[in-house]
Amino acid sequence: MKFAAIFIYAITALLTWPCHSFADSGSITKERFGQTADGQPLYLYTLKNAHGMRAAIMNYGGIMYSLHVPDRRGVLEDVLLGYANPMDYLTTGNKPYFGALIGRYANRIADGRLTLNGTLYRLSVNEGRNTLHGGIRGFDKRIWDTEPVVGKGQVGLLLRYVSNDGEEGFPGKVTATVVYTLTDANELRIDYSAVTDKETVVNLSQHNYYNLKGAGNGDILDHRLTLRADRFTPVRTDYIPTGEIRSVTGTDMDFRRPTVIGSRIRSNDPQIRLAEGFDHNYVLNPSGSRMKHAATVFEPVSGRRLDAYTTQPGVHLYTGNHLTQGGAIIGKGGKSYGNYYGFCLETQHFPDSPHHPNFPSTVLKPGQVYKQTAIFKFSVVK
Repeated sequence: MKFAAIFIYAITALLTWPCHSFADSGSITKERFGQTADGQPLYLYTLKNAHGMRAAIMNYGGIMYSLHVPDRRGVLEDVLLGYANPMDYLTTGNKPYFGALIGRYANRIADGRLTLNGTLYRLSVNEGRNTLHGGIRGFDKRIWDTEPVVGKGQVGLLLRYVSNDGEEGFPGKVTATVVYTLTDANELRIDYSAVTDKETVVNLSQHNYYNLKGAGNGDILDHRLTLRADRFTPVRTDYIPTGEIRSVTGTDMDFRRPTVIGSRIRSNDPQIRLAEGFDHNYVLNPSGSRMKHAATVFEPVSGRRLDAYTTQPGVHLYTGNHLTQGGAIIGKGGKSYGNYYGFCLETQHFPDSPHHPNFPSTVLKPGQVYKQTAIFKFSVVK
């Protein structure tokens, strides 16, 4: 009985660990905020680094609920758009994909059709005729297993999800692992990995909406953006790539030099008019290493600067063009989000790659390991 009691106590402590420091430089806390309709517990984990920067993550959808970042005066503010109550992500369906982990396939697959080795797989469709961000119930609507990850100068959370063969129509049993890490250099690092038991496609990403002034504090049209991309993939009216890889030279799609986003948002460029802003995949320029410096965003009022790095070949720029399409969104602090109130830098492979042999392949075979990394580094300009 004594050993049984000790065992039960240990398991209870492990499952509830309310507030424990795991490293000299940072800490991680865990709190329960509800449960799913079928009784699965929902938790919010908060990572904190040595400088007070904080990231809160849900086990539902691997959603990043908040990210508090200092401005030039050292004042912390949440720079992520999202709902005020964590339960709202479930009750609303989170159509904008605020903060979510995206899989099995980020972005779009045309007509919900995937052909591998001569076999046609019909995927679930959730945007007209197309499959968007993994289908009707993608990785953003699944419960992930979690465990803390610690190291010198950093604190993190590992999330793992097993996607069964046939889920949303995709072939193969895929085990996906994502590690969110907050470093003492004020970096948010996201490491993705996956394995499969059957040939399939995998394209993982993360869908934070950033506003460097703070969530709900106006639009992002004054943000200055630099993209290290000479080319992009133009799209049809349904946002499916045409297959062309086009130069940005001489167009308003060109962000190779720091450019105020609002100066281009109402351009007469056909691609920008089609999307009513930016909703496009940029082809990142090669670098001397696998990790590429993809983008820089600077907001002059707060002084916050964001530098994005990735091992992926592309970054999808979305400027929140249709945030109010389904009606007004009331976010954190009771603030209403309008169109252009946040931007996304979704590091990923190209949209609809399975239908374009000239795009980098997203095929994953048994015995291979999918591995990608994204780093979002925050700093201030005095």
